[in-house]
Amino acid sequence: MHPIHSGTDGVEGYVDLELASDGHLDMTTHPTGELTLLVEKLSSGNRLEDRELHRRIDSRRYPSILGVLKQVEPSGGEEMYKVNGDITFRGVTRQYVDVMSISRLDAYTVQLEGKSRFDIREFGMEPPRLLMARVEPEVDVRIQIVAVKES
Repeated sequence: MHPIHSGTDGVEGYVDLELASDGHLDMTTHPTGELTLLVEKLSSGNRLEDRELHRRIDSRRYPSILGVLKQVEPSGGEEMYKVNGDITFRGVTRQYVDVMSISRLDAYTVQLEGKSRFDIREFGMEPPRLLMARVEPEVDVRIQIVAVKES
């Protein structure tokens, strides 16, 4: 098995949430959000790996990955929340639940951070082979979102 490490700074979208005066998420509102990542922005720094990844994803047919936030509830830890949402990848939508931290950085800025593990086979994608190495089908995704309040 051969892990591939890719990164991007190309996530775009919005989060709509309210923070209480103590900095915690105001649970009387219904937080929503939608994020899009253009597949072409994924890069491992290795052109051979990137080309094979984009070919396997079929990035011309499926140019983006979409995440839609459906529900948020306290998770028991300080600034930790259980988030529920849909991920659409390669035309397949799956529901996921995981934990994220949501914290106020200043009066206008909020940071959301989390990580999750996805099996690409659930989205109809077989793991790529690079030369003689087979790539793991489980993908660990870390996300850090810094959202600035619109004026």
